[in-house]
Amino acid sequence: MKRPILLFLLIFSVSTWAQEQDKLDFKKAKITIAPNPFFKAIQGEVQYLFDVEKSLDSFYLDAKDMNVSKVLLNEKSVRYRLTKDKLIIQKKIKPSVENTLLVLYDCKPKQTVYFENWNGGNAGREEIWTQGQGKYSRHWVPSFDDMNEKVEFDLDIIFDSRYTVIANGKLITEKQDQGVTIWSFDMTQPMSSYLLAFAIGKYTKKQEFSSSGVPFSLYYKAGDSLKSEPTYRYSKRIFDFLENEIGVPYPWQDYKQVPVHDFLYAGMENTTATFFSNRYVIDSIAFTDKNYVNVNAHELAHQWFGNFVTEESGEHHWLHEGFATYYAYLAEKELFGSNHFYWKLWDTAKALNSMSKEGNGEALTNPQAGSLTFYEKGAWALVILRNIVGEDAFRTGIQNYLNRFAYQNVTVQEFMWEMRKASGMKLAGFEEIWLHQSEFPMEQAKQLLALQNKDLSDYFQFSEKENLTTNFLKEVWSEKRSEPFKKQVVLDVRSQISDTLWSALLKTESTLVRQAFAQSTTKVNDTIKLLFKSLLKDFSYQTRETALYRLWVDFPLERRQVLDETEDFMRCENSSLKLLWYTLALATSEYREGEKLGFYQTLEAYTNPDHHFEERLLAFQYLNNLAPFSNSVLKNLISGSMHHVWYFKKSCRKLLKDFSQEAQGQERIRALYASLSAEEQKFIDKTLAK
Repeated sequence: MKRPILLFLLIFSVSTWAQEQDKLDFKKAKITIAPNPFFKAIQGEVQYLFDVEKSLDSFYLDAKDMNVSKVLLNEKSVRYRLTKDKLIIQKKIKPSVENTLLVLYDCKPKQTVYFENWNGGNAGREEIWTQGQGKYSRHWVPSFDDMNEKVEFDLDIIFDSRYTVIANGKLITEKQDQGVTIWSFDMTQPMSSYLLAFAIGKYTKKQEFSSSGVPFSLYYKAGDSLKSEPTYRYSKRIFDFLENEIGVPYPWQDYKQVPVHDFLYAGMENTTATFFSNRYVIDSIAFTDKNYVNVNAHELAHQWFGNFVTEESGEHHWLHEGFATYYAYLAEKELFGSNHFYWKLWDTAKALNSMSKEGNGEALTNPQAGSLTFYEKGAWALVILRNIVGEDAFRTGIQNYLNRFAYQNVTVQEFMWEMRKASGMKLAGFEEIWLHQSEFPMEQAKQLLALQNKDLSDYFQFSEKENLTTNFLKEVWSEKRSEPFKKQVVLDVRSQISDTLWSALLKTESTLVRQAFAQSTTKVNDTIKLLFKSLLKDFSYQTRETALYRLWVDFPLERRQVLDETEDFMRCENSSLKLLWYTLALATSEYREGEKLGFYQTLEAYTNPDHHFEERLLAFQYLNNLAPFSNSVLKNLISGSMHHVWYFKKSCRKLLKDFSQEAQGQERIRALYASLSAEEQKFIDKTLAK
């Protein structure tokens, strides 16, 4: 069948452009932008310095949905053409050096730049931040989708002086004029443009220095000062450990970490500036349940593995995520001990083995592989490789690899060549099993764990016994056993051991072991009732939440008493525990009837965009089970249906769909129609039409 001529021309044009781009070498860029949060817009200019290696007829920058007002090539106006996602410069150029290209533009990014809390509802919490990984920086600056194009980027950002601006590179000047400031950031080394980033907000910072003298800044909102220590706990130790363990100095001028509202992921390793979810801004109690330590170490490790040396393409993604995951685990081993490290590897091995058994195993060289493969199987591959070649050869290979390909793009083959040179081994078996094979080698992983960690070796032996009795528990349970060991035993034999024995054992156990017991209990009886009441005071919000829910459900005649005994949960720092308490109070008959309107309004307030999307979703779900949505909740649900985090958006749309199918649901939505934004009205038109 003949291809349509239009498709042929499109393929031909893309191929020709790619060939033309190979004749260019972009060296430096100076970006100047002025974000406008109220219009969600950016006005900017970018000037590139580049060399032409071979004559070409035209070239392009990646630019998504941009308005371009001027293009100057070597200070002269030049013809250009805009497509949906490219700026094409139509000019013949001969081989030459230090050419300049200046582009003046403006845009309203549909993604990549996120404007949070500028509706006036949460003063001091306004933010602008970016997320460009992949090929998304083109939404706010004409740049390069190709991560092989490395450029030294400098940024000038113009904004209201009352805010703090953070971006790639070292802040060298702040020039103020009539209420605005120009923040100037300088990079001294090249990077891929997907790592370009800036954040704006009302931040305070704690300034620290690594033992090698690298300055790193830990940012937080003024109201979160008491949470700064638990949030950033161990940051200096992590930095010093990674520099020492990797054996190559930190490759950039400085380092910043910034928590941002409704971030799409846990964190992102923008060059010199990690952005992470503000859900990791926590107090010391929450540190027990979910802390920033692993994400902190993971994103910092990326400054070497991903930013300093960068993959050529997706089939080499292991060189980013597997390495960052592995070195983050090593940092946790340094902080929390070897048992923590090896039990974490055992947990990931089980997940990978389960995926393989289901026929979903993936090779590390598969560019379409998922996160579990690139992150966890990738980390496992490095654990095995280090064990095969030995400590000294592994460190030498890593250092040679980083130094040889500094500020360049690399392949898995190039990394393996450095490891073969350092070790004197061929490593063909390792590559076949760990890089190219889709199945996870569970037996090899288990053998290594048993050899390296006595705790796990003992566990493997105990877990093979068929009759798990009370005597078995007494045999394996001792003060010398690690916390991960006991936690796993609880999960394994919870239902097979009497509640009387559990009550005796757990009185003096650690928080996480008690938490495992609470979360694996499906019904609380009188025997463990007092134990569960003691869990309400454990140093863990998750444990308190589990205990509260189980006591409320399993002892219906004592619900009012349980709520009275835990009324301080109304004012706790943890939103999940707080929202559960308010929900249970509303669902309890004849309980504080005069206060229930206030309880409902508290839940209702948590659906506002000012709150994190996870808090909002929890509030929507609780309210959906309590009563029909109020108008304000319904409006917040509609706004959530267009949120930038896909699974929150999907959940809101599901709730809205269910609501619209109820009696009078569509009429209630139509009654709000006039008060919605144009974007929301367009969404509702489409939704109700379906």
